[in-house]
Amino acid sequence: MIPVTKSFFPPIEDYQKQVQRIWDNQWLTNNGALLQELQEKLVAHLGVKHIIPMTNGTLPLHIALKALAKGGEVITTPFSYVATTASIVWEQCTPVFVDIHPEYLTIDETKIEAAITKQTTAILATHVYGNPCDVEAIENIATKYDLKVIYDAAHCFGVRYKGQSIFNYGDVSTCSFHATKLFHTGEGGAAFVQDEAMKHEIFFRHNFGHDEPTAYHGLGTNAKMSELQAAMGLSVLPYMDNILEARKTIVDYYDAHLDFSKLQKLKIRPETQWNYSYYPVIFPTETDLLNAIDRLNAADVFPRRYFYPSLEALPYIDSNQCPIAKDLASRVLCLPLYVGLKEKEIIHIISILGETLYVF
Repeated sequence: MIPVTKSFFPPIEDYQKQVQRIWDNQWLTNNGALLQELQEKLVAHLGVKHIIPMTNGTLPLHIALKALAKGGEVITTPFSYVATTASIVWEQCTPVFVDIHPEYLTIDETKIEAAITKQTTAILATHVYGNPCDVEAIENIATKYDLKVIYDAAHCFGVRYKGQSIFNYGDVSTCSFHATKLFHTGEGGAAFVQDEAMKHEIFFRHNFGHDEPTAYHGLGTNAKMSELQAAMGLSVLPYMDNILEARKTIVDYYDAHLDFSKLQKLKIRPETQWNYSYYPVIFPTETDLLNAIDRLNAADVFPRRYFYPSLEALPYIDSNQCPIAKDLASRVLCLPLYVGLKEKEIIHIISILGETLYVF
């Protein structure tokens, strides 16, 4: 079977060494030595200012929205994973969708201003498949209207834009360290912030609201990363160069051998150092896509419709229509991409796609 992705497993000996440190320290959670070491190494590796690791990639969104959106309208994109919109609703804010750019697939920054009202408090934009939004345009809009900016950067580990980490944009950026991501802690995530005041705000909110062990600064929840998760992160991090190189090789092969007279590929924003997080292709029609899935599945290949459906279809929101997002969500398919995917398997996938596309 060829799945759409596989988790990267570091050598078990590496993880065992880290776990042994936990047993030696007799410390499983609450800002232990491994978590502190992981924080320091991630700051250095990524070139970021402040990071608050958490137990998953959704809680940083919740906490950022609680801190910044304050129950108002949040301008966002329907072309994202459900966690983006669900977090807005969960935090008792109102999502206001803006359509996407047809090539970059990120929120269309030229349509944001028209969606702003007196109730708008924040913009929550998704860097799609690791492809950055137009962060300068969004920053200018946010400054003009005194809005906060949160980036769902779940796919963006290692992405750099104009020479610096994409996590250094916005008031808060969030990332997922889920098992399927390039860098992972089994399950996990993080918030990235630019100043000490926001670091303190996010930190106390992710730790029950504690300011000190016997004092509370404000409302919080439990989003702390454990030492076992940090141990996995410390085991995976040394292999990031190998992971990125392996994924780049696969992406380059797809780029060189797929027939783009029939398929549309993701356009990476200029001045971006991409991380090869996903390989989406856009079919001419949804019928073409569904036929490709049937043929690939019959050959034991399992790509993923991602993102699908467009989030304006969620049953618990009232939404304006975003025709570009709805159309593209119906035609986009992520192809298998992971460390260990063999060249002969990639050739097999490309061959099936070619046969499918030329049937019509």
